[in-house]
Amino acid sequence: MIEIADSIKAFLPAAQQADFVLPSEQIFVLTGSQLQEIIAEATKPLILRLEALEDRITQPEGDKAKFEALVKDMDSLADNQLNQLRLIADLRKDKEPQPLQKDRGEILRALLVANDGKMLAKEARQKMRLSRSAFSVLLSTMKYDIETKPYHLHKNWLVLVLR
Repeated sequence: MIEIADSIKAFLPAAQQADFVLPSEQIFVLTGSQLQEIIAEATKPLILRLEALEDRITQPEGDKAKFEALVKDMDSLADNQLNQLRLIADLRKDKEPQPLQKDRGEILRALLVANDGKMLAKEARQKMRLSRSAFSVLLSTMKYDIETKPYHLHKNWLVLVLR
């Protein structure tokens, strides 16, 4: 290493060769307070940046009132979503059939009993003089009493079977 430094020193002009000192031979003497000043100056930009980031975190957009309003809006949105979920759950629950549906259900059960417990859904609907949608609603309320199966000759026809 010293040989390399000597060869580099040989390339320097004569005036600079006398002042050239190897980096390993340079000695710095600093007092404790001087060292603290150097460290403080070097870290000052970092400290200022950290303080600015802390201000942003504690007060978004520089305004505490805006932050509180944002938190309040988020709370109200969460409450609204909770209410919506409760309403959806209530709608999905099985409701009790209406009195007219109970009467129609008894009529449908009587029709099925009269036909040995099995009947085509189309014939039952026509005998009860119900629309397709009303008959579908009636079947959905009676899903525990009446079972629907595809007809073995025509798979798109339904057979109603008493359980």
